[in-house]
Amino acid sequence: MTDYILTALQTAATSPLLLAVIAFGVACGLIIGSIPGLTSTMALALLVPVTFGMEFEVAIALLMGVYCGAISGGLVGAIMLNIPGTPASAATCLDGYPMAAKGQVSRALGLGVYASMIGGTLSGLALVFIAPALADFALSFGPWEYFAIIVCTFFTIASLSGGETLKAIAVAFFGMCISLIGYSESVGASRFTFGISDLEGGISVMPALIGAFALPQLIMDTDRIGITVNRVRARFILKDFMAAIWEVLSVRWALLRSTLIGIGIGILPGVGPGLSNILSYGRAREASPTPEKFGKGELPESIVAPEAANNASMGGALVPMLTLGIPGDASTLMLLGALMLHDIEPGPLLFIEHGGYVAFIFVSFFLAFAFCVIFYHLLIGIIIRVLTIPTQYIVPVIFALCVVGCYVLNNRIFDVYCLLAFGLLGYALRIANFPILPLILGLILGPMAEEQLRLALEYGQGSFLPFITRPLSGTIVVLTLVSASIPLWRRFRRASAVTPSH
Repeated sequence: MTDYILTALQTAATSPLLLAVIAFGVACGLIIGSIPGLTSTMALALLVPVTFGMEFEVAIALLMGVYCGAISGGLVGAIMLNIPGTPASAATCLDGYPMAAKGQVSRALGLGVYASMIGGTLSGLALVFIAPALADFALSFGPWEYFAIIVCTFFTIASLSGGETLKAIAVAFFGMCISLIGYSESVGASRFTFGISDLEGGISVMPALIGAFALPQLIMDTDRIGITVNRVRARFILKDFMAAIWEVLSVRWALLRSTLIGIGIGILPGVGPGLSNILSYGRAREASPTPEKFGKGELPESIVAPEAANNASMGGALVPMLTLGIPGDASTLMLLGALMLHDIEPGPLLFIEHGGYVAFIFVSFFLAFAFCVIFYHLLIGIIIRVLTIPTQYIVPVIFALCVVGCYVLNNRIFDVYCLLAFGLLGYALRIANFPILPLILGLILGPMAEEQLRLALEYGQGSFLPFITRPLSGTIVVLTLVSASIPLWRRFRRASAVTPSH
C-alpha cells in the first residue's frame, strides 16, 4: 500500500488538473457547508451525478474536496449565526456563538478551524493504517460473516437512533423490500414490478439517495424564506485568527481525546459526525475543572472538542465504507454511490484489485484538508458574507440541479419520478420522526444481504447453524443481540423507575 500511496501522491502533485479540482471542491464545500440547511450530504448528492462521465481520479478529487470542505464549513454558520451549517457542528453553537458575540469572532473561528484540521488529519492517518489491516482481515470472511455484519449494521443504527429502535428497524426492512424490485438473476424472474416495464431494472440508487436526503431538506428550508438572518458584526482579524493555533495546542489532551472519539464514532456504521460532535463536547465538559464556564464562550476546549471530533469522524467513516462496503454515515453513503457509478465495488478485494484507487482516496483526503487550511486563511471573509444569501434564491437552484442530475444518469424520466417519490417519502419519514438513513442502507445493502444469505444456505445445505457455530459469525450475532437489547433494557429501566411502588 505504501507504493500505491507514493504513486498516488506523485500523480496528484504533478497534475494541475487534479489539484485544481480538489481546490474547487473544497471551496464549494466550505461555502455550502457554511450555509444553514445545505449539508455535506446534500452537496455530495448534487455532485455525484456530475461525476458520472469523469475519470475516477477526477471524480474522487472533486467529491473528497466537497466532503471535507462541507463538514468543516459548518462551523462558520454555527459561530456567526448560532445555526449549525451542518448537523455535525450542532454542539459548536453552544460556545462558538457566545464567544463571537463578545467580539472574539477571529478567535472563535480560529479555534474551530485549527481543531478541525488537526482532527481531520489525524483521522486520515488512522484511515491509512486501519483500513488496509481491516481489509486483510475481511478477506477471511464467508457469506455467514457478511450477512451477520449487515444485520449487525442495521441493529447498530437502530440502537443509536435516539430511542426509535423499532422505527429504524422497520424503515431498514422497508428499504430492503424496495431493493427486491426488478429482475433477479439469482431467481431468474422479475419481482414486484406489477407489469411496469420501468421497474424491471429495479430502483436506481442515486435518485433514491438524492430524493431521500436532499428534497426533504429543501422542503424544510422553505420555512426560512423571508426570515432575516442576523450574524455577528464583529470585525475579522487574521492575526487573531492565526494566534488561535496556540490555544488549540494548549488543550492538546482535549484535542486528542475528541479526535479518538470522532474516529471511533465514525467507524460505527451509520452514525456519523453529528453524534461525535455532541458526545465529545459533553466529555470535554465532564473533564474540565471549570465546567460552569461551558456555554459562555470562554474556554478554548469548548470549541476545540466538538470540531476536532466531527472532522475526525470523517476518516473513521471511510473505513467501513472502503473495507466492507458499508457506509459510516450519510455522506459516505453518497461516496459509496459514486464508487458504484464507476463500477467499483467497495470491500476487502478493493484493496487488491484497485489498490491505486484506494491510495488516491487517501491522498485526496489529506490534500483536501490542506486546501481547507489555505482557503480558510484566504477566503474566510467571503465565506462569512455568503451566509446572507436569501433562502429563496438557494432552494429553486438546488432543486433544479437535483432533477437534472438524476435525469442525466440514465437519460430517463422515470429516475426523476423516483427522485420525487423518495423526496416525498423522506419528508414524510422526517415528519413522523422516522430515521431516513436505514431506508437507503436497506436499499443499497439489500441485494448484498440476499446474495450472502443465499450463498450461506447453499454452502450450509440449508442449515442456519453455521451462523452461530462459526467463531467470527457467532461473535457478530452475539454483538447484534446485545446492541438490540440495550435500548430495550434502558426503556424497561426507565419505565420501572417511573412506576410508583405499592
